[in-house]
Amino acid sequence: SISPEDPEELPGLRAAGDAAGAGGGAAAGEPPRVSMDAMAAQLLRDQFLLTALELHTELLESGRELPRLRDFFSNPGNFERQSGTPPAGGGLGGSVLGGAGGREPCSGQLNRAGSISTLDSLDFARYSDDGNRETDERVAVNECFLMLQFVPIASCPVAGHIEKNLSPCSFLLCGLVSLTPLKDFELWDDVGLNIPKPPDLLQLYRDFGNHHVTARDVVDVSVGVDDDELEAATPILGTVPVFETTPQSIEQCLIVQKLEDQISVLNNEKWSLMEQIQRLESEIDFLKNENFAVSTVYGVAPHPSLKQVPHTVSEDNGRYLDIKSSENDSKHGNTEEKSLSSSAEHDTRTSKDDTLNSVPCKDAEKVSSCTPSKKTAVHFDKPNRKLSPAFHQALLSFCRMSADSRLGSEVSRIADSEKSVMLMLGRCLPHIVPNVLLAKREELIPLILCTACLHPEPKERDQLLHILFNLIKRPDDEQRQMILTGCVAFARHVGPTRVEAELLPQCWEQINHKYPERRLLVAESCGALAPYLPKEIRSSLVLSMLQQMLMEDKADLVREAVIKSLGIIMGYIDDPDKYQQGFELLLSALGDPSERVVSATHQVFLPAYAAWTTELGNLQFHLIPTLLSKIEKLLREGEHGLDEHKLHMYLSALQSLIPSLFALVLQNAPFTSKAKLQGEVPQIEVTRFPRPASPLQDVAIIIGSREQLAVLLQLYNHQLEHEGTTGWETLLWVVNQLLPQLIEIVGKINVASTACVHEFSRFFWRLCRTFGKIFTNTKVKPQFQEILRLSEENIDSTAGNGVLTKATVPIYATGVLTCYIQEEDRKLLVGFLEDVMTMLSLSHAPLDSLKASFVELGANPAYHELLLTVLWYGVVHTSALVRCTAARMFELTLRGMSEALVDKRVAPALVTLSSDPEFSVRIATIPAFGTIMETVTQRELLERVKMQLASFLEDPQYQDQHSLHTEIIKTFGRVGPNAEPRFRDEFVIPHLHKLALVNNQQSVDSKRLDIATHLFEAYSALSCCFISEDLMVNHFLPGLKCLRIDMEHLSPEHEVSSKMQVESQISMSIAASLVSEDTKTKFLNKMGQLTTSGAMLANVFQRKK
Repeated sequence: SISPEDPEELPGLRAAGDAAGAGGGAAAGEPPRVSMDAMAAQLLRDQFLLTALELHTELLESGRELPRLRDFFSNPGNFERQSGTPPAGGGLGGSVLGGAGGREPCSGQLNRAGSISTLDSLDFARYSDDGNRETDERVAVNECFLMLQFVPIASCPVAGHIEKNLSPCSFLLCGLVSLTPLKDFELWDDVGLNIPKPPDLLQLYRDFGNHHVTARDVVDVSVGVDDDELEAATPILGTVPVFETTPQSIEQCLIVQKLEDQISVLNNEKWSLMEQIQRLESEIDFLKNENFAVSTVYGVAPHPSLKQVPHTVSEDNGRYLDIKSSENDSKHGNTEEKSLSSSAEHDTRTSKDDTLNSVPCKDAEKVSSCTPSKKTAVHFDKPNRKLSPAFHQALLSFCRMSADSRLGSEVSRIADSEKSVMLMLGRCLPHIVPNVLLAKREELIPLILCTACLHPEPKERDQLLHILFNLIKRPDDEQRQMILTGCVAFARHVGPTRVEAELLPQCWEQINHKYPERRLLVAESCGALAPYLPKEIRSSLVLSMLQQMLMEDKADLVREAVIKSLGIIMGYIDDPDKYQQGFELLLSALGDPSERVVSATHQVFLPAYAAWTTELGNLQFHLIPTLLSKIEKLLREGEHGLDEHKLHMYLSALQSLIPSLFALVLQNAPFTSKAKLQGEVPQIEVTRFPRPASPLQDVAIIIGSREQLAVLLQLYNHQLEHEGTTGWETLLWVVNQLLPQLIEIVGKINVASTACVHEFSRFFWRLCRTFGKIFTNTKVKPQFQEILRLSEENIDSTAGNGVLTKATVPIYATGVLTCYIQEEDRKLLVGFLEDVMTMLSLSHAPLDSLKASFVELGANPAYHELLLTVLWYGVVHTSALVRCTAARMFELTLRGMSEALVDKRVAPALVTLSSDPEFSVRIATIPAFGTIMETVTQRELLERVKMQLASFLEDPQYQDQHSLHTEIIKTFGRVGPNAEPRFRDEFVIPHLHKLALVNNQQSVDSKRLDIATHLFEAYSALSCCFISEDLMVNHFLPGLKCLRIDMEHLSPEHEVSSKMQVESQISMSIAASLVSEDTKTKFLNKMGQLTTSGAMLANVFQRKK
């Protein structure tokens, strides 16, 4: 410790003190100023550690931390010394127990045991019950007790706030030797001290501003102590008694210490109250005398007010600026006190009811601790008048100033610290927000957030956050994004505890708000705040909130936002017990009636849940098998009516899980440990993977990077091609369990369900494209081929080709064989379709599976040429059965095909088949010809088709071909409404009239009824078309008359019913083709007759005279 008897020990420190005491004056003969760093080095060199610690604390508070001191006190090694080796300069033990700098020997001094560390560095666990270490332990503890009892803090050259803030016990425990906090706080009771656990330095530092500092403790510039105080406070070595460390003496000393601490606290309160009395007295004097010597800070001159408190300038010839401001809070009625240091960090503000340390300002450019010149006190000129203060006061009363209202009170006092600003904003913002236009209220978000972050009062913070969430009545997307950005910034600033306590209640309050925009904000907030919440809250409260909104909210947009937030929650949740709840939420989301919600589920929720499922090891053993079992259950229960919506729901979920499954296979492959990013990374083809529905379904993102994926793919292909799958459990599960189960499910699908076939085709296509060509050729295709067993010996075996009639054929053709479009792949697809067409035709099996394949492939123009190649194979086949099948397949390929391709490839093939020796083949071409008339606009091609159809109708060889006539009538009814009007008027309707006349002469009732039925359907379809008056009278109505005759003849017991059907058809037809008022009048007159007598129906069909 520094003794007043030997000031020469620190010449540098003395020089610095002298210079500071002179206020930085430049008088001749003054010793030169010593830098802070040199002063710190001298203190450390001479082992004046407490003084160095005080200097370090002062500099730290003023924002001018010295690296030398920081590094010294942050290194515990500087305080560890070997036993029996005292520190230089007498040793720290001597400086503590010695009275005069530690130079004189201490008769009762104890030797250090192991180190001079205090309780914070003692490891009691290292001492065992053997004799020697037990002795060392007692010596160390007794030595610490002596230090706690007999060394008053006043003996150190540390004055000011350290004396007030730290009791001797806590100071020695936390700051004397080691700056680190006590290590084993949970074992504090084992230490054996009958005192509360002392606070750590961080807590003391944070709480420093709340301590009351008396005027006596405010010291100018440098820290020092009067000689008499030092002599009185420093114990002389001979006066330090040596006590026995009995429990009774220790307890008494602790009681004394507690009482002294209470006395210190009461003294602080006394000084604080005295200062308040002085301020109130000065305020009273000001109101009585009203002088004009008003000074202020920052160079701002406020207008004098009757409510304002005076600022006085100390009489120190301008060398020091000692400013004391006083102001009463009219709203809260309390007074805030703080002691502000003269640091650069704090010199930009003053504190309400604060006392500032006096700061030298003459050398402001040289010393960083000086207050800048622009913040010096401002003096206002006193008038050289002899008016009384009362007159001045009365005169100023005519200045219209208001301090009585709330706003006047806020205006009359200017915030002078960060805390004051926060308090002011907390008071003013609730009054400002309602008066801001709704369209501009987002401009207030930064103010509200900053105030809510920094405001000291929890109730005010809650009110501000409530204002934030209710800022805009119906916030749009951009405004919600701004509020969410603010909430995230708030969360990052305040931490998870306050987010849970302050932000989440605001979300909960608005979960059932009447406006969907507000509920949307709540749903989005849950996801945005998820990373900043305690994990227990994420998996409980937030998850429950989102579940409630998903189940109960009626707005699609809100549920969509809920799904996205659930996805984010799934990315952070780590409680395995919530897995089943997540699965139930997934099923609910997939079954949502809104397409937006389902889309968000596939884009966000499902990939995030799949990632968590993968970590838990449940992807292959629960999630995918559960979805497959649900699909199988649907197929079992849906024999009489399959729920295609649920099938689509489960299958689309499986499809979205393919990238996660492939990533799992790669990450658990035998070669994963070899995947190192070394040298040139191979490039991944752009079309290697299907386009993902969202970034979360991108395999590269799931793996980590595109480069890492490229390396893994290279090793994956090499492994499949050269080394096999032995020991590759994840891939073997796909090959041996997943694929067989999927192929079995495919065989149970109704092949006539176009939607189901399409869904499964897309699933297998994505599966094969994701797992690659080698996997498809070696693992997928062989399993399908084994089931289909395409061979000539199976042609006549119903058991062998039964699978060819199932959905397995179109799904294999369109989902597996179309994955890759190189020449060999196209040849394989063509050969498969040719074989299926041949086998189905020769075995007289239904063609539904082949039709489904053609429909699915025909939807893509890229496969039109390929399909025509297959059909031409059928056209030239030796079997009429195959040629007939080919003719029927042409109808399915024409829709969407280019007219050039129809003209060059389709029409010649159909003309060839139309002259086939077999009538069945010719008849099979009629639907295809009709489709050409419906879809083609090229005049020459239409004429060729028209001539071919005319030959079917007019050639005598076809007069008795009942099946041909039936096919033509069905085709006319199908294509007539969509065909070219000229073709319909000149060809279709007149030939229908002729067929109806011929049918009246048919002697075979079954054939006549069959033709009449198809005619009725054809006329029903054509009745919706515009028909000219001449065509109506000459062909359409006469044809209906013939149809009526057939009905009366074939079913006399249903004559009334038949007549009413025909009458209804006639009325619709005529009403659809009325072109003039005369025709309309005639029609209404005729219909009036029909209502009175059914026998007069024949009059309707009489020709016009």
